[in-house]
Amino acid sequence: MIPTASEMVGLAHRYCALVEASGIESAWLKEVALLLPRLRSAIRSLEGCTYAGNMDLTPDLEARFELYTHLVGVLGDRDAYWDELDRVDGPHVMTGSLADDLTDIYCELKHGLRMIDNDLEHSLRTWAEGFARHWGQHLIDAERHLSVLASEGRLD
Repeated sequence: MIPTASEMVGLAHRYCALVEASGIESAWLKEVALLLPRLRSAIRSLEGCTYAGNMDLTPDLEARFELYTHLVGVLGDRDAYWDELDRVDGPHVMTGSLADDLTDIYCELKHGLRMIDNDLEHSLRTWAEGFARHWGQHLIDAERHLSVLASEGRLD
């Protein structure tokens, strides 16, 4: 079943609500882990949506930093992760931050939600374009790290 635009909007609302409740809802991280694959499926159903114009994303860097800092505190030792990349010149190890991943996803989805009432189609195209260019990698990285945390019993 292909997710509809209204399902994508509903998932975006749910994701943003979960992130906003982080540290309040005890099982919020488990819910995020369950929601991300559904969000990825929904956004991929919009891949035909392309927007040739400006994505109109002017980030509020102070608000983004506040959210990131809050999530780092909530996640504690579950935040940082190692990621090994295969490269032509051999394996390359880098670090990642689940707080950064979740924050970037949140900021992109929240931006689209702010535009929904004015232009649903523009919001969907902005999400699809942003997913292809930026936040899609954050979603994949977050899914991978959350899977590791789940296997270690550390989502609580």
